[in-house]
Amino acid sequence: MGLKVSSSMFMQSSVFKYVWLFLFDQQYFWITASLVVLGDAILTQLITRFVPYTEIDWETYMVHIDLYLKGERDYVNITGPTGPLVYPAGHVHIHRLLHLITDAGRNVARAQQIYGGLYVLSITLVCAIYKKAKVPNWTLLLLPLSKRLHSIFVLRLFNDCWSLIFVQAAILAFQSAWDDVGILLFSLALSVKMSAILYLPGLLVILFKRHGLFATIRHMLVLACTQTLLARSFLISNAKSYLQNAFDLSRVFLYKWTVNWRFVDERTFLSPAWAKGLLLGHVTVLIAFGLFRWCRSDGGVARVLQRGFRRPGLPAGLAPVDPDYVATVLVTSNLIGIIFARSLHYQFYSWYSQQLPLLTQRTRFPFIMQMALIGAIEYAWNVYPSTPFSSGLLLAANLVTLLGVWFGYPEGKMFSRRSNSNRSQVSQKKVFQKE
Repeated sequence: MGLKVSSSMFMQSSVFKYVWLFLFDQQYFWITASLVVLGDAILTQLITRFVPYTEIDWETYMVHIDLYLKGERDYVNITGPTGPLVYPAGHVHIHRLLHLITDAGRNVARAQQIYGGLYVLSITLVCAIYKKAKVPNWTLLLLPLSKRLHSIFVLRLFNDCWSLIFVQAAILAFQSAWDDVGILLFSLALSVKMSAILYLPGLLVILFKRHGLFATIRHMLVLACTQTLLARSFLISNAKSYLQNAFDLSRVFLYKWTVNWRFVDERTFLSPAWAKGLLLGHVTVLIAFGLFRWCRSDGGVARVLQRGFRRPGLPAGLAPVDPDYVATVLVTSNLIGIIFARSLHYQFYSWYSQQLPLLTQRTRFPFIMQMALIGAIEYAWNVYPSTPFSSGLLLAANLVTLLGVWFGYPEGKMFSRRSNSNRSQVSQKKVFQKE
């Protein structure tokens, strides 16, 4: 009897040990990640099989490609059931391929399988980003829990998914200091959907600190040239039409689809003054993070700018631009843009859903509050149609998260660890000097 009890206790302790290692030991990160990715792949297949597909924009994408294949290159003349073509050229090239693979879009089941694979790739890329940012293993368990995100990929087939994949690959490249590859991937993301531009302010800070003025300008030229190359046929046909439709910063969205400003009346929502106010808020908050948060480790933004313009061929930053800093700055830049977006549609949740665990961990909030913020945001995105309460809750949770990052770890936790280590070394030196 005693032998059985001790054997049972040993087995329990061994199981507990491995669970602990899988959840908290970075050496076991990829084992945990593999289990999460495999489990989510199975879940995605079950959703695809048992939850009905809902047609929203897929048919319109295919109609646009039908017109493109017939030789139309003027964006003004490319339109479909739910509206005109309002996405950059990368969207067209990707959906031209999907048009071929899915029998002109009629084989929706095959398209769902493609998007299911895309979703699994997205989860894998997020795991890689989190690994480089030293995010705890247990965080990965939160990634498969979003009902809305699964829907966006395999039940709606939105083009946001392609932009997301390229953005995630770009973040991973920038974390690895493969900046030439990263800028190409970022340009591909921007060529699918203009929303990727929300990362640009944070990216400029990273490139300027890491390489200096000349290299930053070079990367921006690569970005512009890539966009031009991808859109060449459209620009030749009617450049003005292409730029106005694919990169229309003044586009007015329908009030009935908004997720974020439902508590504002429609007249205010559609007014130019409201749009200008949001733009002003967006720029102001970005400048505040640039001035007071993203350059603290380098002695402040004034010193970074001084070094950058005095020695334009050399890095402007002093502190290392590590993978945690890259991820934190980029997702924060994205969150700021989302908060001040004039309208958020349901598919736009894909822009930052998988970034929420990282963002909340860059605050100093207790674990319960971090989970509450993620839960509140997920809830708000699943209320259809949105209500004044759900919109207010979404705005509040997004703002609280951003404020948490401001007062928490805006340059990542690695910087905080280095600062604490340096302070400890300085204090030890002072002690020895006194002795």
